Amino acid sequence: MTRSVRIHEFGGPDVLRVEDVAIQEPKAGEVRLRIHAIGLNRTEVTLRSGRSPVKPALPTPIGFEAAGVVEALGPNVSGFAVGDRVALVPAYGASQYGLYGEASLAPARSLVAIPDSVGFVEAAATWAAFGTAWCGLVAVGGLTAGQSVLISAASSSVGLAAIQIATLLGARPIALTRTSAKARALFAHGAIAVVATEEQDVITEVHRHTGGVGGNLVFDPIGGPGFSLLAKSAAAGGTLVLYGALDQRPTVVPPFDVFARNLTVRGVALPALMRDGQKLAAMKRFVSAGFASGALRPTIARTFIFDHIADAHRFIEAGEQIGKIVVTV
Repeated sequence: MTRSVRIHEFGGPDVLRVEDVAIQEPKAGEVRLRIHAIGLNRTEVTLRSGRSPVKPALPTPIGFEAAGVVEALGPNVSGFAVGDRVALVPAYGASQYGLYGEASLAPARSLVAIPDSVGFVEAAATWAAFGTAWCGLVAVGGLTAGQSVLISAASSSVGLAAIQIATLLGARPIALTRTSAKARALFAHGAIAVVATEEQDVITEVHRHTGGVGGNLVFDPIGGPGFSLLAKSAAAGGTLVLYGALDQRPTVVPPFDVFARNLTVRGVALPALMRDGQKLAAMKRFVSAGFASGALRPTIARTFIFDHIADAHRFIEAGEQIGKIVVTV
């Protein structure tokens, strides 16, 4: 037996139950991991709360991102061995594997070797954030040197990853955050400008920081009515990439701005894009090279122990963190 988190009903953090479950043997293309660290994401919060359009049968396991040690290999798995230290690229659903646990099955195609110089906490904070940012900025957004990118929820783990990737590409990351309280930290992480959306006029400030052009790319996990302001802040011919729906109100897309200024609105989800093996390999190469050079590195906001995973969910929902929340096992 091993301990794993399951939910028997959708709701608040208290529905997360640590239970004893049977240890499973990996099937073809799978491995079993002894988990050392779990990266928390809004994806699991959305699933747990019942807001996700995917409603798994209950009770269900939960978990999207983790790092640990390979302890068993299924048939047809090559390139990894028992004892390898690995992290996971989330190329699957948040209830498909029990990664909130002491041990879990995982798909071998998602594995990434952890360098000797990197710990489990840092490894567990890497691939959902940098993978999502790569998908939005590179694979879908086509961001290039000299362009401006507007990054909403910039203090999140994905937002900070997007700032670093934009900087690495030679682009100009403009951070959007609710208030100016996090401005100093965002500048320290590489933002060339910070716009406090609840304190400043977004359109005016974006145009001031882009010489009146607007953002060539918008990278947004919020949606809601504020999405219309982002569209009006985009440059003519620009692209808006939506990768979340933190604002539960309907997302407003202003039609006149879209067709009169030739805007493109795209959605992106890491698991969907990572079904493409070539894109998965390209993302792994890009992020690994960035880490090797020192240009990319996750920011850890806070760690929790496994038995306090409900508290970790309460902390992420409070939205005050700068960077990633990790649970150690």
